[in-house]
Amino acid sequence: MKAIFLFPGQGTQYPEMGLDLIQASSEAKKVFAIASAVLGRDMASLIRNSDADTLKRTDISQNAISTVSLAAAACLKEQGIFPAACAGFSLGEYPALCCAGVISPDDCFRLTDSRGKAMQAAIDRLQAGSGESKAPGMAAVIGLAPEQVEALIAQWKNEGLADLYTANINSQKQVVVSGSAAALEEAEKRFKKAGARRVLRLAVAGPFHSPFMKEAAEAFALTLDKVQFNDPSIPLFSNVTGNQIKSGAEAKTLALRQITEKVRWTDEEAAMAGLEPKTMLEVGPGKVLQGLWRDTGSEIPCFSAGTFTEINELK
Repeated sequence: MKAIFLFPGQGTQYPEMGLDLIQASSEAKKVFAIASAVLGRDMASLIRNSDADTLKRTDISQNAISTVSLAAAACLKEQGIFPAACAGFSLGEYPALCCAGVISPDDCFRLTDSRGKAMQAAIDRLQAGSGESKAPGMAAVIGLAPEQVEALIAQWKNEGLADLYTANINSQKQVVVSGSAAALEEAEKRFKKAGARRVLRLAVAGPFHSPFMKEAAEAFALTLDKVQFNDPSIPLFSNVTGNQIKSGAEAKTLALRQITEKVRWTDEEAAMAGLEPKTMLEVGPGKVLQGLWRDTGSEIPCFSAGTFTEINELK
């Protein structure tokens, strides 16, 4: 069986995720062992003993989610289910890069560790230097089309509302924006006046996929430059362009741009649908990407593949 593998991003983590995989799958257990060796800490123990607040830290969640996602992919292959293509949402691009043969598992964990630390350091600096009671963050705009949200942000910028950016184009019903606390507070009122049903502040660590992450990108580049990127062995799609990645060199360039640029997930979904797959699988914790896939109206099914029970039921 072949399916398109979708790897989830930050925010999908939960306590004890993936521990069932290492109990049931020798291949998943090997992935945890590789991650633990590269990262210098027992990832199974970390996940087992961390509460939700600890796991939410960017420098912890990125390693933990990547470990579980690659363990789930290994378990799928052990069960005879292989990727026909792959894509990842934000952080999920790193397990996708590994799955497509662009980077090795060892380098996947080195990169997510460096990326998580660089982003957490940038977030800490933003929080310390914001001068506001609330730090910069993100908000989901529900009920406005992406082109409406982007047009409004451009208009408001011309009118003087700074520090507000489109971060994730999740669906035709949902766009996530990043901004300063003041910009998000003002934008909430303006988006609602423009017809948004809801504007929800997200419980995330910082204003991801925006120029606020410039320092994180600069720090991460030092690690990225040392890693070999191969050409993809299967179709692989980019958050930055929404299109298929053609080479390792392109993948490396986009990996750096992705930190400060928006996620074009709807474009990726359309590109993947063009492959006419029979099945999509969300490989890793959570069910966020399944919900976004349903929003496309596609008749192609998308199933969970983040636990051993879910994977076993696919056979």
